[in-house]
Amino acid sequence: MSEHPALDSTLLRDFLVREGVRVAGDLRVELISGGKSNLTFSVRDDESHWVVRRPPTSGLTPSAHDMNREWAVTSALQSTDVPVAPTVAIDSDGAVLGAPFTVVEFVDGRIIRTDDDLTALSDDEIDRNVDGLVDTLVRLHAVDFRAVGLGDFGRPDGFAARQVKLWARQWGHVKTRDLDDVDRLVAELSERIPVEADTTIVHGDYRVDNTILSADDPGTVRAVVDWEMSTLGDPLTDIALMCVYRRKGFDRVVGFDAAWTSDRYPSADDMAQRYATRTGGDLGDWDFYLALANLKLGVIAEGITYRARAGAASDGADRAAEATGDFISAGLSTLRGKNRV
Repeated sequence: MSEHPALDSTLLRDFLVREGVRVAGDLRVELISGGKSNLTFSVRDDESHWVVRRPPTSGLTPSAHDMNREWAVTSALQSTDVPVAPTVAIDSDGAVLGAPFTVVEFVDGRIIRTDDDLTALSDDEIDRNVDGLVDTLVRLHAVDFRAVGLGDFGRPDGFAARQVKLWARQWGHVKTRDLDDVDRLVAELSERIPVEADTTIVHGDYRVDNTILSADDPGTVRAVVDWEMSTLGDPLTDIALMCVYRRKGFDRVVGFDAAWTSDRYPSADDMAQRYATRTGGDLGDWDFYLALANLKLGVIAEGITYRARAGAASDGADRAAEATGDFISAGLSTLRGKNRV
């Protein structure tokens, strides 16, 4: 029976049995690489294959790593045309492993994470992949969140203003040094909050490697994963973050040459326009949304290094904060009309 310090397979097996899940034999646990926030494990018995997610073992920050949030939204989306993994069980209070965790069915397919992963795809397949990603995001934003039981999933009123304050607070929790430009970006964003905005379910961390694609067709998304930042809010924050993730600085955040930053993908402007065309709407104060996304990603990068210094092991995590200043600077430049993504 395989073990991992953050996931006791005996305790997990007992939990699954108590939840009425059929378990055939001992559990075999493997840490899935690629995550720098919640820990993700492949778990097998002699018949079934599951995925278990739990928070990291150290360096936790407020409002992050929310397993109950992941469970609520993925459970609600089971009845929609948004592809998510079938849910199995949740330990919401952490009584079993010392931290909350979720169990979902394993979804087989292709994951595009690194630049090398793109070598197997033609240019046409990459273009279809973008269309599939955008279409899936559009479908998510079109879900009637009240009808699927998510009417209380978030506080949509004043969402953008709260996002600015949230990421300013997160910076205070995770900063490894002082950066005056963070305060400047927060101040300028606070003065430019959009007056009107739509309200939808937002994923909060959407890009190609947070999806599982069909092995036969990269234009088909079989499951959207990593829902820990999901909420109700302004859908333009999702597409803007998807675009800002295209910046090359993201390679330093993840510690490798990411597929999503490859020049083989269309430009961020192209992706944003595809989204606008499919929704039939506009992008509002697009520079605001791009700047907010840069703030968020800069703080996320800092948080990865913060957790690494607190003992959370992850390759390259100690250098992720090197990208923070670039994202913050890009946010300021965007707001001041000097450049975009």
